[in-house]
Amino acid sequence: MITLVGVGHVFQISAQVRRIIYERRANAVCVELDPRRYRALTQEGQGAKLPVSYRLLSMLQKRIARQFGSEVGQEMISAVDTAKEMGVDTIFIDVDAGAMFNSLWRQMPLKEKVRLFLSGFISMFTSKDKVEKELESFQENEEAYMSAFEHHMPTLKKVLIDDRNRLMASRIEMADDRYGNVVAIIGDGHVEGIRKLLEGREVQVTRLSELRTMEPLADDPEKGTGEVTFTFTTQFEE
Repeated sequence: MITLVGVGHVFQISAQVRRIIYERRANAVCVELDPRRYRALTQEGQGAKLPVSYRLLSMLQKRIARQFGSEVGQEMISAVDTAKEMGVDTIFIDVDAGAMFNSLWRQMPLKEKVRLFLSGFISMFTSKDKVEKELESFQENEEAYMSAFEHHMPTLKKVLIDDRNRLMASRIEMADDRYGNVVAIIGDGHVEGIRKLLEGREVQVTRLSELRTMEPLADDPEKGTGEVTFTFTTQFEE
């Protein structure tokens, strides 16, 4: 059984992520992170080791997250912490951020780089209401939204969405084969693409819209008293 949980990195949904992992009684938790990005989220100063383009994106996300009373990536940290409490493995399923952004910059034509720069500049002034409207537009017609994204930013969509979907779906499949019951915490924009790639597997889906209206756990589940082994797996042996 695979449970795909669509999240938004700027929203306050950590408690809801925790609830789903406990309710699904996950044997392993997959997260849309690589080891370097996890360290950047949890260890002060580690973000400086990531590419400049990633750090600029992170600054933008932090600004938006503050408008929602949250911190960037808190839902991912919550997922890792919950797996630790349960004594189950955490699996980093995403591509290395440095390699991804270097590849993106090499492949992207000048025209698209200019569009990306202008889009990023405009986004610096994005309001909370604008974010909500953009999310609503995506949720109303995801296919049309992605088609428009691909039309305006084909390289960006290929590298940030399509290529990562294939990699993460492959690693989720390997986790499913090994553990039998996994919860995957991924960006909501990846859910539908990964779900299609997992065709033939038993998959349940919780989207961001549902997650944001979900109540957190009333009480923490009973925790075991034995020794907890906490392991990070970045990839499986072929």
